[in-house]
Amino acid sequence: METERDVEDLIAEAAAAPVDGWGFDWLAGRATEERPPWGYARLVADRMAHADAALDVDTGGGEVLAEVPRPPRLLTATEGWPPNVEVARRTLRRVGATVVAVTPGAPLPFRDASFDLVVSRHPVNTDWAETARVLRPGGTFLSQQIGPGTMREVSEAMLGPLPPATQRHPEQAVGAARAAGLTVVDLRRVTLRAVFHDVGAVVWFLRKVIWTVPDFTVDRYRPQLRALHGRITTEGPFVAHAQRFLIEAIHA
Repeated sequence: METERDVEDLIAEAAAAPVDGWGFDWLAGRATEERPPWGYARLVADRMAHADAALDVDTGGGEVLAEVPRPPRLLTATEGWPPNVEVARRTLRRVGATVVAVTPGAPLPFRDASFDLVVSRHPVNTDWAETARVLRPGGTFLSQQIGPGTMREVSEAMLGPLPPATQRHPEQAVGAARAAGLTVVDLRRVTLRAVFHDVGAVVWFLRKVIWTVPDFTVDRYRPQLRALHGRITTEGPFVAHAQRFLIEAIHA
């Protein structure tokens, strides 16, 4: 049986671990999450192989883009979180991508019709009008997005019962895409099982995915973390569910 010190050690270790970039390697052996069946990285690689100029919005640490085997002639990425910008620049050197630091919510710093492909994995928000503006006629937007109520169980473990989610529904994305003049050609959605084997994994996840509990700090939520640790100890791994959807749209 774990001692009181073990609980605090788990929390302290996760609180001190780096969360730069958008990789989740720190969770290896401590948490797992199913992957969407459509294989987003493979889809991106396929689209990139046929593109001349491409943009990755909210690239994080550039993890997905760095794996593209045949990058286009012009490859650009944007990132709005300062700690990730330098990580992305280092990561994306091998594919010759330029990383542009941007202000979240500001217009994209590119001319009209600059790209024939725009991709984005888990964007904070999608500015559909700006996406349409920078796409060339016939260009493609491909994005894997976070669906409504994702990881709700984690949020409720800290915050208590929550009302039904009203944002991030795939139908809202479709409507916004169409309003911006894009034609949606593919829409898929999936619920994915996530398993946390210790409370440290939850702490690290909450520090990384900050919108799950926006005001999260260890000190503020220590009672809830200790309660969750007790739950894991007595009942086994903590299970949550992630919501994802894939949307692909064409600029007519």
